[in-house]
Amino acid sequence: MKNIIAKSILIALLLPLVGLRNNLNAQSIAASGYRSLFLCTNGSVKSVGSNAFGQLGAGVMTNQTTPVAVVGISGITKVSGVGYHSLFLKDDGTVWAVGRNDYGQLGDGTNVDKNLAVQVPGLTGITAVAGGGYHSLFLKNDGTIWAVGYNNSGQLGDGTTVHKNTPVQVQGVTGITAIAAGAYHSIFLKNDGTVWTVGGNYSGALGDGTIVSKSIPVQVLGLTGITAIAGGNEHSLFLKNDGTVWAVGYNYYGGLGDGTTISRSNVVQVLGLTDITAIAAGRGHSLFLKNDDTVWAVGWNSTGQLGDGTNVSKSSSVQVQNQTGINAIAAGEFHSLFLKDNNTVWGVGLNDPGQLGDGTIVNKNIPIQVTNLCTVSLEIKENSVRNSVSVYPIPCKLQLFIEVEEYQDTTAEIFNLRGQLIQSISLKTNKTALQIDDLKSGIYLVQVKNPKGMIVKKILKN
Repeated sequence: MKNIIAKSILIALLLPLVGLRNNLNAQSIAASGYRSLFLCTNGSVKSVGSNAFGQLGAGVMTNQTTPVAVVGISGITKVSGVGYHSLFLKDDGTVWAVGRNDYGQLGDGTNVDKNLAVQVPGLTGITAVAGGGYHSLFLKNDGTIWAVGYNNSGQLGDGTTVHKNTPVQVQGVTGITAIAAGAYHSIFLKNDGTVWTVGGNYSGALGDGTIVSKSIPVQVLGLTGITAIAGGNEHSLFLKNDGTVWAVGYNYYGGLGDGTTISRSNVVQVLGLTDITAIAAGRGHSLFLKNDDTVWAVGWNSTGQLGDGTNVSKSSSVQVQNQTGINAIAAGEFHSLFLKDNNTVWGVGLNDPGQLGDGTIVNKNIPIQVTNLCTVSLEIKENSVRNSVSVYPIPCKLQLFIEVEEYQDTTAEIFNLRGQLIQSISLKTNKTALQIDDLKSGIYLVQVKNPKGMIVKKILKN
């Protein structure tokens, strides 16, 4: 169970879960290229790591080994970035950007790098942002996608391979609910549970059975019931509503988790994993969050980014050491981040520019705690609500029971993975049954709130 209100950092993952957790004022983290981003509950942002292009947004161009404040922005609800630029979504639906801009990826109509965030002109009603290697994606509240920046592989999806420094609309897809970006490709989740991709396809990351790049989106073959997407450097991950994960693309280091090192142009199932609730993809590694709040990892491990205490790459998933009670995960190119339910953030892997935020530049293969996070810290050593609320059975089918020690002023709400409120009820007894027989099979989050605080429990509906 998760205490959501009493937390001070938001983790901006490029997944549908992000929207939900932002709606709940949950914490969030983002591992972006060679840096890390942390979104605080007051709408401010902190960043750490590589800063050669000003991508930390601190008004300087020097690397940082402990988190510093992003200057000049407020009211931020989501953050993103994979390459050398960062994106910030404000609560008014506008987007701000900072960092490398040689291909126009900041979307401000110039090709000049920035070390202070600038607004992306002409964008309103934006609900999600995703930063690729040298391009940026923006999801509007009408289900359309807009893109800007590097386009040599067609990743902007406008039917051309011409770079853009002002956003253009992605062609051929509507009803999009989530976006993700790899280094040279883009991924879109539709409201019917299908996935569409565009751009670089050198190792099969588009999942259309070819290795031919595309400038107009194509459908990923053989996938339905998808609830979350993630883009690695040249591979893609897909989370199904049954808790399984599927992968496609570059696999030289085993990042697809199918027990081989053979790249794929058709999706394969990540072996040995069930009950997964969140996914994240790095340059050559992949992360998976289970509903028991443990983290599993696979793929490239040269700098210890799998967190298993070794530097040996894996083609089958291994558990990240010393990490339980995890709320969210994020993958950078060669490092990984984990948000725990006691309001601490932990990192592992490459740390040469300082992206693990522990004040050093020493790589780690066992997770260490990030320091100097948001100043308004409400760290929870022991959640008083944790032992006073029970949500069961998990998995469930027809009914879900909420049991509390004190039911007065207690509410229970069910959200889907896109952050939409499905059901809400005020509890009238110590044990309440919620009818869920009309819910589709899949993963949901149940929020229970009372005067002691707020918790969230992941459930699986059969």
